[in-house]
Amino acid sequence: MDAEHSSIAQTCLHAAHNGNLTFPEIVGKLIAAGFEGYTVDYRRNSQTYYLPDGDSIMLDMQPPSGRVASEFDADEIERLVRWAQANLADYSYVAFCEGVKAAGCAGYIVSFSGRRVVYIGRTAETHVEHFPN
Repeated sequence: MDAEHSSIAQTCLHAAHNGNLTFPEIVGKLIAAGFEGYTVDYRRNSQTYYLPDGDSIMLDMQPPSGRVASEFDADEIERLVRWAQANLADYSYVAFCEGVKAAGCAGYIVSFSGRRVVYIGRTAETHVEHFPN
């Protein structure tokens, strides 16, 4: 991956963790740079960003506290997504990560062209969230 794309991916990852950019702003930056999506892996504490030509970059993320629970709670994941979408003053990506891990989310896949996020449990259970209009 070229230096510009790598820099954009790193900027977006850090901005999510420190709260400098919202999810819609991060998505906008990544789409504008030509990314087609990314994955988050909580068990490995990494994010991988993908370009349409197959190129990718994997970056280490700050490990949130706690571990991925064994039981997948799709209702709790949906509640946490709604909290994130509301963009309330008490929201933080770090707290979101800790919450979804406690709800059994081992990671998620973001597809810009599919306009959705697929949350995945340790036993491959899934919960799909479509991007709001």
